[in-house]
Formats: sequence, C-alpha cells, structure tokens
Amino acid sequence: MTPANIVGMAVVNGLELIALTDHNSCKNCPAFLTVAEAYGMTALPGMELTTSEEVHVLCLFPGLDSAMAWDEYVYQHLIPVPNNEEIFGKQQIYNEDDEIIGTVPNLLINATDISFDSVYDLVGSYNGIMIPAHLDKSTTSLLSNLGFIPPGSRFTCAEIKDMTKFHEIKKQNPYLDNCRIISDSDAHYLEHIRTPLYTLEVNSKDPDDILQALTTKP
Repeated sequence: MTPANIVGMAVVNGLELIALTDHNSCKNCPAFLTVAEAYGMTALPGMELTTSEEVHVLCLFPGLDSAMAWDEYVYQHLIPVPNNEEIFGKQQIYNEDDEIIGTVPNLLINATDISFDSVYDLVGSYNGIMIPAHLDKSTTSLLSNLGFIPPGSRFTCAEIKDMTKFHEIKKQNPYLDNCRIISDSDAHYLEHIRTPLYTLEVNSKDPDDILQALTTKP
C-alpha cells in the first residue's frame, strides 16, 4: 500500500476520484498527490482520525497545506506511545518513487484526545470536512462506540461499508435523512481497492467542489 501503488491500482481499476486516509496521519499525502497528478487522477488528501472515544472519522481537505497542518495538530494530540514494529508493523513515509524517506515514531493506531463533538469545528478550521466512518461496523464507528448520534452533531456526510445495511441504520437514526451517504473501498490492501460502483455529481473536479458535493444532501 505505497502511495504510487495505490494510485496505480486505482487507475487500473478505472476510478476517477480517490483519497488517502491513513490512520491519524497525512504524511504520505505529498507523495500520493504527486503521483496522482502524474496519472491525471483526481485525488484528495485526508486522514482517518481516531477520536478520544475511539470513533473513526474521515477528514478530507481541499489541498496539501491544510492536510499537513492538520497532521501536525493531530500528532500533537495523539497518545504518545512509541510504535513497536515487531508487534504493529512499520510506519513508513514514502516519496513519489515509493522510496522510504522516514518513519513515524509514535503508534498511529492509538486514540487522540480529540473528542468527536469537537471534530466538526476543528477540521473546518483547517478547511476540511468530517465524515463519520463505516457507521455499520461493529467496532470503531460512531454507532458502535457511542450507540447514538450525539445531539448537536452537524456533519452532513457519513460512510457506510455495506450499503445493504443502510435502510435499517437510517430507520434507527433519522439524523441520517439529512446526510449524504457514501460507500468506498476502505482498502487496507491493494486488492481491496474496488472498481467503480458509485458516482458523485459535482460541478467540477476542483477539490473545493468535491468537498461541497460530499457535504450537500442530494
């Protein structure tokens, strides 16, 4: 799952829009965006944030500067436990040629001290959007960990892994009537990057237009 291989597989599979959302890190987004541009692929920098409640939230940004500033903020709020490579594997940073240029010392699968309730405003201050991840998952999702959508929530887009479960989830959570629902590969291995299944209507392929389309109810 190196940046160039991810983009290459997406191109082979015929995708037109991809995002890189490593756990609690945007550090491979520079290489990812460089390769995507070379292939003519529309790509968004992002992160899969782990909140203090261990809820996973996708954070997407219109540009690299915003994403890297967010990366720095999140890393300062990550529980500072050193990564043990023998147990958890290597946390490598790559360049556009898939050459290793560094590693991340602290364990990235840990939670941060950022609460779910604070994510909307925090990500927005970095020009990004938040998308609660895989609502239908039995762990690390908003519904599995909290059991409900908190009052006062303002997110307008949510992710479902298995769309066959959506109607039941929406029935139990009417808040989702006001959200755009997306489904994507959520790939952790190259072979899990899907071929196109869903489309998103956008005014243009400009990242700002894409983020607006994602957060506007159809």
